[in-house]
Amino acid sequence: MGSLFRSEEMTLCQLFLQSEAAYACVSELGELGLVQFRDLNPDVNAFQRKFVNEVRRCDEMERKLRYLEKEIRRDGIPMLEIPGECPEAPQPREMIDLEATFEKLENELREVNQNAEALKRNYLELTELKHILRKTQVFFDEHEGGANTTESMTRALISDDPNRHMGHVQLGLRDKQESLEFLPCFVAGVILRERIPAFERMLWRACRGNVFLRQAEIDTPLEDPSSSDQVYKSVFIIFFQGDQLKTRVKKICEGFRATLYPCPESPADRREMAMGVMTRIEDLNTVLGQTQDHRHRVLVAAAKNIKNWFVKVRKIKAIYHTLNLFNLDVTQKCLIAECWVPALDMETIQLALRRGTERSGSSVPPILNRMETIEDPPTYNRTNKFTSAFQHLIYAYGVATYREVNPAPYTVITFPFLFAVMFGDLGHGAIMAAFGFWMCYKEKPLQAKKIDSEIWNIFFGGRYIILLMGLFSMYTGLIYNDIFSKSLNIFGSSWRNNYDGSTLQSNQLLQLNPDSKDYLQYPYPFGIDPVWQLAEANKIIFMNGYKMKISIIIGVFHMLFGVCLSLWNHLYFKRRISIYVEFIPQILFLSLLFFYMVLLMFIKWTTYGATPGHFGSQDPEIVKTSAFCAPSILITFINMMLFKHDKNTRPQCDDFMFSGQMFIQKLFVIVALLCVPIMLFGKPYFIMREQKQRARQGHQPVEGNAENGTAGGAPVPASGHHDEEITEVFIHQAIHTIEFVLGSVSHTASYLRLWALSLAHAQLAEVAWNMLLRKGLMSNDYQGGIFLYVVFAGWAAISVSILVLMEGLSAFLHTLRLHWVEFQSKFYGGEGYLFQPFSFEIILDSAGQAEE
Repeated sequence: MGSLFRSEEMTLCQLFLQSEAAYACVSELGELGLVQFRDLNPDVNAFQRKFVNEVRRCDEMERKLRYLEKEIRRDGIPMLEIPGECPEAPQPREMIDLEATFEKLENELREVNQNAEALKRNYLELTELKHILRKTQVFFDEHEGGANTTESMTRALISDDPNRHMGHVQLGLRDKQESLEFLPCFVAGVILRERIPAFERMLWRACRGNVFLRQAEIDTPLEDPSSSDQVYKSVFIIFFQGDQLKTRVKKICEGFRATLYPCPESPADRREMAMGVMTRIEDLNTVLGQTQDHRHRVLVAAAKNIKNWFVKVRKIKAIYHTLNLFNLDVTQKCLIAECWVPALDMETIQLALRRGTERSGSSVPPILNRMETIEDPPTYNRTNKFTSAFQHLIYAYGVATYREVNPAPYTVITFPFLFAVMFGDLGHGAIMAAFGFWMCYKEKPLQAKKIDSEIWNIFFGGRYIILLMGLFSMYTGLIYNDIFSKSLNIFGSSWRNNYDGSTLQSNQLLQLNPDSKDYLQYPYPFGIDPVWQLAEANKIIFMNGYKMKISIIIGVFHMLFGVCLSLWNHLYFKRRISIYVEFIPQILFLSLLFFYMVLLMFIKWTTYGATPGHFGSQDPEIVKTSAFCAPSILITFINMMLFKHDKNTRPQCDDFMFSGQMFIQKLFVIVALLCVPIMLFGKPYFIMREQKQRARQGHQPVEGNAENGTAGGAPVPASGHHDEEITEVFIHQAIHTIEFVLGSVSHTASYLRLWALSLAHAQLAEVAWNMLLRKGLMSNDYQGGIFLYVVFAGWAAISVSILVLMEGLSAFLHTLRLHWVEFQSKFYGGEGYLFQPFSFEIILDSAGQAEE
């Protein structure tokens, strides 16, 4: 329980390990995750440390594994998760086997990929040549058709615009009817389909129209061997005359990255080539299939073990990184380390070291010695899956100073409760609680999915906070008797219905008056009477007064609890002077002013009432206790601070709420004001006196012991500021005093946000009901059913998106501020640093998140 309410006691230890056993011992400590090592070589470059070669080998193995993983993912092969527990870190001699395995797999896979790419490139070339032979054969067959070809060619040649659709041609020859007879030379090839327009324009401009171009699209996409992307291409054939045009055409084709292929002139040669191409394509298909099967088998075999391999390599790498933090003794046979360990886990760590020594076969046992130090130890709070989210809320403000009070266990209750005060609605709270319960119930399946979404991970990490916020909101919703802006009449109202025909005809709003006979003189058993939901005339006034006072009462008790926790810190660290000059003045200041204001609220509630006959009674004693004579708490508190009193303008009412009130209020203000100079000058005075006393005693400490918070047992004086300059102490204490005095007023007013957000949430819910769902429920006939269906969808969307999500986020942030500023500032220093143990679990989780 000590770790729950206060961080673990930490010890600085020195560890001596034999070189042969160091690897196995560090491996056992990594599995344990309870040791934080210090770097004993801060001035040594990372590339000059003893185990840098082993780290580089691990980096190389990781690179090869990432290459394998990329190929596995590209083929869509599922990688098997690690069944059961993670594998242990392999022995150093196993690194050679792992390196050989990864080297073999990488070389084999690269060779297969290179062969497959070469085969695919050959297959692509043959496929393109097949399409060229087919398309050109069609073209030549049309030419041999005689008149039909001449007519079609004439239609193709009459266009003088080079920017027209692909397939159009342009010639510079005068006699276009006899064009083909004067064009004995031609080239054929394929080109990307999107380059055809520019390709055609370039041919036109460079050859001045003295070429004949014919192109046709390849219907099926072709696979690019280098990128494995599907590309669309077109076949083209260009006729020209002369070597000069031939050179120019080939350069243009090269510039546009068009691929040229040989195309025989005679039909027989083309048919023979086409048959040979088809045969080679069939053979290539067979070889490609076998290559892909072999590659698939290699990747499937690797996919079964790649997760295990990653874990092993990362563990090896983490061990050698940690060993690089150690020092070598002069004999080069022993490694020396310094580490922070929890004092309660010393025996567990000793057992882990023994296991590591036995695994390594060493005969020299490791030595773990405690060290004395004045250095501040790290802060370590043990958490579980329930408390970790609340602990992270605290760490977001600042890591606790070593061994100071941990606010997390109290935040488990106060955080969802203050949230619920602002978010009190039974319906909205049920939605939030259901979402939180679903995440908790499906915890393991949702964790296994490893959803890569930052927003989802935030929600899932705070699933228990969401569940508690929803449950507490349901409770406060019952107190407010508010469910989607409506009320539940569970126990029956304590009011009679005072509406009659005359009030309905005059269109008067319902107003509840407890002084009338409409009130049955007994309260609603639980929460607020449902009839207040109908009292449109004075519902807001009643709820404002109720929620405003409740907010102040909760805030004052919350701050007083925070000041009381500071006493626990002072007692633990034996800061006796801080109790006298900080805690007692602070608790007096808060109690005599703000807790007294809370007491006035309770006195007002119990003294003054509204019962039938109060206002009409002639008995002065009855009139004095009526609501007619109830004073304003705010005006009373202001007058108290100004040492004044306003006489009651009503002659039948008393000026004070109780006898002796004026004297008590003056006494409280004077004592509270006297607390300010004590907080301001008390601590510096005692520190000055303490420093003089230490100087007379030869700088020996006057009190304190090892429990003051130091790791090595060095005693600390009662003030805790024995080494500071007195001017710095004065400045620090002045800032602290001013912050507390002024903060007491501003922090008390800050708790009014509980009332403001609660009121805003209730009003927004009421507006959503009246503007949407109410109109849908008032509609008739089957058209009304359709209208209600649409309206309900809109109302539900607004309720979830605005009233639950946005209002919930707003209330969450305000609750966070109340805890960080108003509550924790009373006792929480937050000046520590987090305990970061060498843990394989943390390292593997971080690596997994980085990959995602």
